[in-house]
Amino acid sequence: MARFSKIEVLQTMQQTGMVPVFYNADAEVAKQVVKACYEGGVRAFEFTNRGDFAHEIFGELSRWVKSECPEMVLGVGSVVDAPTAALYIQLGANFVVGPLFNAEVAKVCNRRCVPYTPGCGSVSEIGAAQEAGCDLTKIFPAGNVGGPSFVKNVLAPMPWSMIMATGAVEPTEENLSAWFKAGVTVVGMGSKLFPKEVIAAKEWGAIAEKCREALSIIAAARK
Repeated sequence: MARFSKIEVLQTMQQTGMVPVFYNADAEVAKQVVKACYEGGVRAFEFTNRGDFAHEIFGELSRWVKSECPEMVLGVGSVVDAPTAALYIQLGANFVVGPLFNAEVAKVCNRRCVPYTPGCGSVSEIGAAQEAGCDLTKIFPAGNVGGPSFVKNVLAPMPWSMIMATGAVEPTEENLSAWFKAGVTVVGMGSKLFPKEVIAAKEWGAIAEKCREALSIIAAARK
């Protein structure tokens, strides 16, 4: 069961501006990465459903986060069907993200007042998702869909839209500034935030610092 209300989750994402996206088959590695992000100022984290028994890792991580990172809003990503969404919600997911829009997932999430952020590649898909109750929609893959210019052009006729950009997002001033100046609400960031060599070396402090730097750039871009 989600620990945070739908409004709290969306507000946290909006205020923080960044949601790290990560998966690892080792629960201990996942815990250390979440902790590093937490220490770096992150307050919303997406654990992706990308490996066998990923839900078991998530369940352990969810219980751990409750005590070790109490303000962290933990959600699940890479969800493409309603049964998977229901499973993760039962394990404590506070939000559900997917690479595509599935109306059945929206129903499950709405029934439990859990935010559902589906991947959309067109204005029509964004509109359909909004009709289904998705307050925050994700453009994905953001770089291929059209980048910051796509966001800007969507918001012109649909200024009420809350958009997350995931894919082709990097923790650099040039990249993040472009996305936020275009009008995104939040960005999702994975591999660029968690280089394989950093994870392998268990340099958790480096991850925390990278998060601090990214959040600082986002804050500056929003002024």
